[in-house]
Amino acid sequence: MPELEVGVVNKYFDKIGVGMVQMTQGELSLGDKIHIKGNSTDLTATISSMQVQRQPVQTAKVGDEAGIKLDTKVRQHDKVYKVTA
Repeated sequence: MPELEVGVVNKYFDKIGVGMVQMTQGELSLGDKIHIKGNSTDLTATISSMQVQRQPVQTAKVGDEAGIKLDTKVRQHDKVYKVTA
């Protein structure tokens, strides 16, 4: 499955199930499929809810720190990939 690295996880909030992703290239939109990979993380998810600066957004761009709702814990420094196919 072809993937494009788009960012890195900065933080994960357990209580609300949100991962903060620093966008480094490309963009992510609602409905996009992402793959998060790290030392002990290997998660595939579809973006259903996303915020930038606590405001709901349709798309996160380079430089944004996006809060993405996730069902599984992710860890700081995990790489975030957009699944392109």
